[in-house]
Parts: sequence; C-alpha cells; structure tokens
Amino acid sequence: MELMTERIESIKAGAIGGLSVAVAWGVTSLGNQLMLSSGVESWAIFPEWQRLWLSGASAGVAGFLFGVTYRYIIRDDVNPHLKSGAVFAFGLVRGLAQVEVGLSNPNTLLPVAVMASESILMFAVARVLLDAAIARHWVKPFSSF
Repeated sequence: MELMTERIESIKAGAIGGLSVAVAWGVTSLGNQLMLSSGVESWAIFPEWQRLWLSGASAGVAGFLFGVTYRYIIRDDVNPHLKSGAVFAFGLVRGLAQVEVGLSNPNTLLPVAVMASESILMFAVARVLLDAAIARHWVKPFSSF
C-alpha cells in the first residue's frame, strides 16, 4: 500500500511540474513571438503549428519528469543547494540542447540564447509551485527511510 501512495504522490508532483513548465513555456513562447520573431528566418523542418505542439509537449513532459525527480531529490531535507541544483540540472540540459541546435544556424544565436535562459526560468517556476504544494501538504515529499 505504501508503494502505491508514493506513486500517487509522484504523479501529483509530476502533474504540477508538467503543468507549470507547460504554462511557463506558453508565456515565454508568446513573448518570443511578440518580441524576438521579427527578422528571424524560420529554418525548421515542421510547420509552425506542429513545432508549437511538439515544443509544448516536450516542455510538459520535461516538467512532469522534473516534478517527479524533484520530489525524490529534496526528500525531507531543507537544503537550498539541492533545490537549486535540480532546477539548474534540468534547465541546463534543456537549454544547452537548444543552443546546440541553434549553432547550426548562426543567425539565430540570440533567440536561442534567450530560450536557453528561459529553460532555467521555467524549471524555477516549477520549483516554486512544487515547494508551495509541498508546504500546503498537497504533495508529500518523499520520506527518507
């Protein structure tokens, strides 16, 4: 029974992480479309609407995995370095992948650098919401045995 309870708590943490990163991605994408997209040529393989759905789904899945992993990383500990480390680990992996793709087209370096920075911001938003959910006992932290 305890194993099932832990799984449910992980799914709740993942759902909060996934939704928060997906919403943060949507807000930053809208901002990018309004501010950065002028003068940037599109060289993507997929049409615009497919790229948006794929990128949004990717952000949501990454947020879900972040939420589940974050719950296990922080456990009952009160260690800000663990929390920040989780945010930077996930944010840098996602952000550096965007930079690597952007290096193939030197005309897009600034927008890609902005998106890489936004990746860290998105996971920071998820961290804040997960910490709030744990503080309100909506999600139980993983307890060290």
